[in-house]
Amino acid sequence: MTQPIDPLARLTQLWHQTIPIAAQMGIRALDYDGDTLVTGADFEANRNLHGTMFAGSIYSHATLTGWGRIWLALEEAGLQGDIVLGEGRIRYRRPVTGHPQCRCSLQAVDVSPLQQGRNLKIPLQVTLGDAARFEGQFVVMPQR
Repeated sequence: MTQPIDPLARLTQLWHQTIPIAAQMGIRALDYDGDTLVTGADFEANRNLHGTMFAGSIYSHATLTGWGRIWLALEEAGLQGDIVLGEGRIRYRRPVTGHPQCRCSLQAVDVSPLQQGRNLKIPLQVTLGDAARFEGQFVVMPQR
């Protein structure tokens, strides 16, 4: 009998299979406690000519972390939907010089709009230590 794959492994696998840059960046889901998702990336694969993490990689890492946190919320609710970034902004505070980890916490989400066939809007924040802070609004569209 095969054991079910845990949600973090499924999330990482989903990223790598459907978003090729995620695999190239070494993005992976590391930990989830029911509230906070922690993700990591391969620093060497995202290093720029200054020896720090490329700003675009930081943005992508943060975006995928937010997307992943919403995916986990939908999984827990037994729902599916198309998750897209509607708006995002980031503040870079200091260079990232190794072992990037993003964190995204999300309290209970009211999924009733999605259950009623309407778009669900979810604002959230993602941090990469004290180096960067991403704020975004994701939209989950019902799958038809």
